Amino acid sequence: MSYKFPNLKHKRRSILQLTGLAVGAAIFPPTFYAVKTSLKATKAKYADAKKVAPLSLSNEIGKVVLVYSEDRVNGTRRALDLLQPDGIKGKRIFLKPNYNTADPAPAATDTKMLEALIQELQNAGAGQISIGDRSGMAQTRQAMEAKGVFKLADRYGLNAIVLDELSIKDWQYFSAEGTHWQQGFAFARPILDAEAVVNMCCLKTHGGARYTLSLKNTVGMVAKYVPGDRFNYMNDLHTSKYMQLMIAEINSVYQPSLVLMDGVEAFVKGGPEAGDKVAANVILAGTDRVAVDVVALGILRSLGTTPEVAQGSIWNLEQIRRAIELGLGAANSEQIELITADAASQKIADGIRPYIMT
Repeated sequence: MSYKFPNLKHKRRSILQLTGLAVGAAIFPPTFYAVKTSLKATKAKYADAKKVAPLSLSNEIGKVVLVYSEDRVNGTRRALDLLQPDGIKGKRIFLKPNYNTADPAPAATDTKMLEALIQELQNAGAGQISIGDRSGMAQTRQAMEAKGVFKLADRYGLNAIVLDELSIKDWQYFSAEGTHWQQGFAFARPILDAEAVVNMCCLKTHGGARYTLSLKNTVGMVAKYVPGDRFNYMNDLHTSKYMQLMIAEINSVYQPSLVLMDGVEAFVKGGPEAGDKVAANVILAGTDRVAVDVVALGILRSLGTTPEVAQGSIWNLEQIRRAIELGLGAANSEQIELITADAASQKIADGIRPYIMT
């Protein structure tokens, strides 16, 4: 029997080629993945982007419940009882708190107040509740952890979402057309896909954005970066002379079913993470975010605040004016109905009325 031995030189060359391929396979997949991811982002950004379209809410009466309270939990329950918001029962809810940082309220959402809201939503027959945010100054997951969000999620069966960690497919691009955003913006799909959105915000001024209320709280629904897309959308916002207009514009892609504002304490100067804090002792609730923000601005003015917030008509502030142009809510004071249930609350309402009338 004879044997044919392989050509060892040829075999060695083949082995080296295979080894090279194996090494290449080990090195290049991340690059290929990055290119593939970048292509997906490009397609999503330019081919699949939606246009920002004005809403048609400016002809409706914006009801704003104002409750005097030194207790956030009690004030929340009373405010919701007075408002009786529709569109909660049986709906999939996305709850957007304010976790720019994990500092105590009014820098960030108070945890006990958040728990009271969750309880009230579930008592009202809400379906699955998701809760999430994208922090600006903190690491979002760390901020949510520090504020006890994941524990609340476990306790009440919520779906907790760290928006920074979403994949490309979980961001919806909106084109720059009709906005002041250089390259448009990307909005979290879990919020767009929800059947009802709850905007839970704080009462405070903001060193860069002048003030941060319900309209500004929407910034946490927008991406800083999208995987595969190197553009920094938050840098675009925070360095633009059109920041106030851009804040209003991102609000046009969704409609909240409930806005709940914590005004038990407020920053009247500084913010968003620290500032001059005063006891405003108020909880606001409504479904018209423009009306809620106008009332909140009236409260800030009544407490004494920054020139940027205090000067001129509230209705002429850039953020409010642009929101009205986009049909996001009340267009004048006649379209705001303040609802109170006791003398202390009515006293606050009477005190801010002159600020919102002009």
